[in-house]
Parts: sequence; C-alpha cells; structure tokens
Amino acid sequence: MNAALLDAWFLAPALALVFGLIALMPLGHQVLLRGVVFIDLAVAQAAAAAALMAAAFIDHPGWLGTQGSAMAGALVSAALVAWLARQWPAQREALIGLVYVAAASLALLAARADPHGRERLSQLLAADVLWADWAQVALLAGCALAVLALRPLLARNRFFYAAFALVASLVVPVLGLFVVFAALIAPALWMRAGRHWSQALAATGTACASGLLLSWLLDAPSGACVALALALAGGLSALLKPR
Repeated sequence: MNAALLDAWFLAPALALVFGLIALMPLGHQVLLRGVVFIDLAVAQAAAAAALMAAAFIDHPGWLGTQGSAMAGALVSAALVAWLARQWPAQREALIGLVYVAAASLALLAARADPHGRERLSQLLAADVLWADWAQVALLAGCALAVLALRPLLARNRFFYAAFALVASLVVPVLGLFVVFAALIAPALWMRAGRHWSQALAATGTACASGLLLSWLLDAPSGACVALALALAGGLSALLKPR
C-alpha cells in the first residue's frame, strides 16, 4: 500500500474522530459542570440495549429501525437521569450508576436473544474506528455542526439532556462507548485545568491520532487503543496547574 492510498484510507477514521471530538466537547463540559459523569455510560448503554432488542425481536429492523430504537432508549434514559439528578442531587452519581448497570444487564440479555448479539454488543462497546466509512463521517460532521450551532442552549437542563441523548445514540455506534466516554471527559478536564478549547482539542486530537496509529501498527483493536490514548491524555490534565 503506497503512501497516497494509506493517507486516503486513514482519512475517514481520522475525520470521524475529529468530528466526534468536536461534537462531544461542549457536552462533556456540561457533564462536568452538572456533576453527572456517568450519564454517558447510562445513556449509551440504554441506547445499545434498545438497539440490541430491536435486532433480536424485530425481523430485519434495518438501520432506521435500529437507530430509532437506540434514540428512544437514549431519550428515556436521559429523562430518567435528569429526574434522578433533580430529585436526589446528593446521590445522583450513585443512582446514575445503577441506571448504567440496569441498562448493561438489559443489553446482555438482549444480546443472548440474537445469534449475532455478542458481536453487536462488542461493536457498541469498542467499535473498530479504522473501518469508519464516509457516510458515518458525514453523520458525525452533522452532529458536530448541530452541537456547535446550538451550544448556547446547552445550559438549559431540558435541552441538554435531550441533545446529549440524541448525539450519544448517533455517535456510539460509530466510535463505541469507550471512545465516546473518554472523548467527553478528557477534553473537559483540559478545559477545567484552564486550557482554551483549541488546546484541549489539539491535545485530545493528538491522542486520537496516536491511538489510531498504534492500532494500525500493532494490528490491535482501534477502539481500545484510541480510548486508552484519550484516557492517558485526560490523566495528563491533572498535572496542569489550573489557570
């Protein structure tokens, strides 16, 4: 494979990660402000459980049917998280953690009912980003543009939880739950340390590129490599002195 073909092959997954970061950074900032760090795990697992149920119990649901089920599951979970955070603010993280466990258990049960459920569940947890296609890149670009355009509205609780659910249900099937969670938290930690959003994007974008390259060089799962690199980048923010 020559250099030109290699560059073209890497362009789609690289852009998928960049657009995913841009879409998730404002949401991650709001997650830390609200102290609901586990919301991504809970909402994404609910979306995964709903998608797996659609695949297991509906004959050939297709992309629209599966995605519609995922969105519905994410919206229900986000509404539940918002209610729990409002009713019991002191215990919100513990309660959101229980929502995640319940959603993960439902996902496992749904996967058992589908002959290909184990593969679908593995893909939703740690997607192989190296095989992201241009349709998925366009989807993530649309998410990024929508989040940036509507960013001022994210301070409103009702809008934030609905937007988070919809974006998570679209981004998780492309990047996987692990990468999405790390992409939410790592840039937000850099911004909390006083760095400009452009610096946070540069640091985490470099981490994504490093993970992607490591995955290709070692022939290792790309989702796990990128998530690990993002986790390390987020941890480095603890060494920064807050401005």
